[in-house]
Amino acid sequence: MNRIRLGILQTNHDKSVEVGDAFPDDAHRFRDLFDQQDDRFRYRVYMTIGGEVPQHLDDNDAYLITGSPLSVLDRHVFTDDLLDFIRRCDAAKKPLVGACFGHQAIALALGGEVKRSDDGYNVGIETNHFTTQHPWMNPKASELSLYMFHEDYVSALPPGCERLAHSARCANASFTKGQHILTTQAHPEFSHEFMSCVLRYTESSMSEAQVTDAWQSLKQQTHGRVFGDWCTHFFKQALSSQ
Repeated sequence: MNRIRLGILQTNHDKSVEVGDAFPDDAHRFRDLFDQQDDRFRYRVYMTIGGEVPQHLDDNDAYLITGSPLSVLDRHVFTDDLLDFIRRCDAAKKPLVGACFGHQAIALALGGEVKRSDDGYNVGIETNHFTTQHPWMNPKASELSLYMFHEDYVSALPPGCERLAHSARCANASFTKGQHILTTQAHPEFSHEFMSCVLRYTESSMSEAQVTDAWQSLKQQTHGRVFGDWCTHFFKQALSSQ
């Protein structure tokens, strides 16, 4: 079987010495996650943070929109083009996965709502409870502990979408639409080292209790690799149904 051509839309470019210079960027973190699997992708990275958005959907078999410290509630140079791209993917039933910022952008583009939390940042490891099961969710699991790092959240799902998971501080932690869209508020691509680094530089924006809880949560085992497997199975099923 030919490798799936995966286009990754990178919505972040961290230029800080402490984080950006010390770790791989968002697209590479997802590549590292997927490259642990037997099935390998052919990648094309789009620097959406700078305004680059795929013009022709058929340039790739499937797409993924990364996370970002930016807020989808703000205007960015790429906002209109990204939301239009998401709508084009939906109309064409092009397989699309969104994580964190990508999750929220997909919700907004398709008619959902995103709000900023009154409780501040949700940072650390949180259990995502999956209340719906699909064949591509293999290996099977009803709970995944995943890294979370967000202040905005999806407050209302778009029409025609189904909630897949919730967590203690995120009612719509994951959702699907048909067989072609899958999202997660979590960061399956994060490592313990990277999460620890961003937490250190977020502490000043959090309460003392939130900081303590976040560090305590990082003692848990995470299941990002399982969600990565799910994404691959999701892409394959979506493409086989076309």
